Amino acid sequence: MTDHARDLEAVREATDRLLSATGTMDDGAVAEPSLLPGWSRGHVLAHLSRNADALVNVLQGRPMYANSETRDADIERGASRPLAGQLADLRASGAAFLAAAEAPTDWSRTVTLRNGVTDSASRIPFRRWAEVELHHVDLGVGYGLEDLPEEFVIRENDFLAERFAGHPGVVPTTAVTEDGRLWTTGGGAEGAAVTVRGTAPGILGWLCGRRDGSALTVTGGSLPPLPPL
Repeated sequence: MTDHARDLEAVREATDRLLSATGTMDDGAVAEPSLLPGWSRGHVLAHLSRNADALVNVLQGRPMYANSETRDADIERGASRPLAGQLADLRASGAAFLAAAEAPTDWSRTVTLRNGVTDSASRIPFRRWAEVELHHVDLGVGYGLEDLPEEFVIRENDFLAERFAGHPGVVPTTAVTEDGRLWTTGGGAEGAAVTVRGTAPGILGWLCGRRDGSALTVTGGSLPPLPPL
């Protein structure tokens, strides 16, 4: 069962780590490319701030974003701000999300996210945790997949394996770590089943599109290409 209160504390801790790391940058560093193609670090930070706003909308029963064009324009507009503006926005939006998520509510209800995706309200804190952790990695400031909390890595692998389960473009796939953790995914495409072996962070890097999977060992075929998130 999802423990939304525990996940909210993880969001708080992850946000503090992100703010500490971002606070060591300067305006020039914010304008430099991130690890996400086509995005500067400023784009990543602006996205994180607007994602916090969007998840408040979800919790309070409003559309996550007005539309995709508005979402993209808001990120683009915020990307070029100097560091001080980015930090102020990140702090304020993150605090507003925590405040909204700490308000009494029915955590068992179904909420609607972007592109019509639905989920339990209780999973919204974990979704925010994932945004903060993975985009901290995307900043390219020395925080890598191997630095992520172990619990987060395991649960995000669970989440992504579930997301791609039965996908029509992915053959049956089993991912296994050295210590025996196992995830199954895919299965909607014709083809022989494959087994992917590696570390849990390495598997996460492949599942979330942050790594090409070249460090993984694959048997039964080639590494399945995954659709973008």
